[in-house]
Amino acid sequence: MADIRASQALRYRIFAEEIGADLNSFHAGYDEDIYDPYCQHLLVRKEETGEVVGSTRLLLDAQARRAGGFYSQGEFDLDPVLRLPGRRLEVGRTCIDPRYRQGAAIAVLWSGLADFVKRNGVDMLFGCASIEMDDGGVVAQAIMNRVRQHAITHPDCRVTPRRPLPPLPPGTETTVSAPLPPLLKAYFRLGAKACGEPCYDPDFNCADILVLVNVNEIDGSYTRHFLDRVIRD
Repeated sequence: MADIRASQALRYRIFAEEIGADLNSFHAGYDEDIYDPYCQHLLVRKEETGEVVGSTRLLLDAQARRAGGFYSQGEFDLDPVLRLPGRRLEVGRTCIDPRYRQGAAIAVLWSGLADFVKRNGVDMLFGCASIEMDDGGVVAQAIMNRVRQHAITHPDCRVTPRRPLPPLPPGTETTVSAPLPPLLKAYFRLGAKACGEPCYDPDFNCADILVLVNVNEIDGSYTRHFLDRVIRD
């Protein structure tokens, strides 16, 4: 329980204090919800002090059934993904302390995730990558223009957002060029595909893109970094 509390405290600092999300937590100072008790919580600690500087949470099929579903089902109709054969793993609430975003913390987190995937025979990963909407959605739409052309799933595997993005104001420039957020870029480097249009999350004021990674189709050059590394470590 102490590890989960440490993860929830880090998440609160990142999502509520840094990003300004409106969290519906049970206790002040913690980002917590009904899914936490059913998830595995993967932590990165500072070696010298034990301080938690990175975190993500992992929800497998069996635990999702006990929780009443996956977190993403609150944002999307996931039926096309849930019909796919194989064992699924939802990855969510990923965050890194801002002091360690240029260091090895994210690599350590990826390595731990790779180990979990191998040990649990996971066939596919999915989760949301978020784009901030402070500009009303201009950047989110620009990124989606790129995604629709280069990194989207087959129509049979498209999910439906329960809350589509609000339309841009009339006359808004829609050809803006925007870089991919780091998490979305990391997913696409793995060979991930976006499962359709994003969902608007008003609590976080962001556009959530559901991405899907088929473990057997992970890009070979990235596999050595993401999966094979576990065998050597």
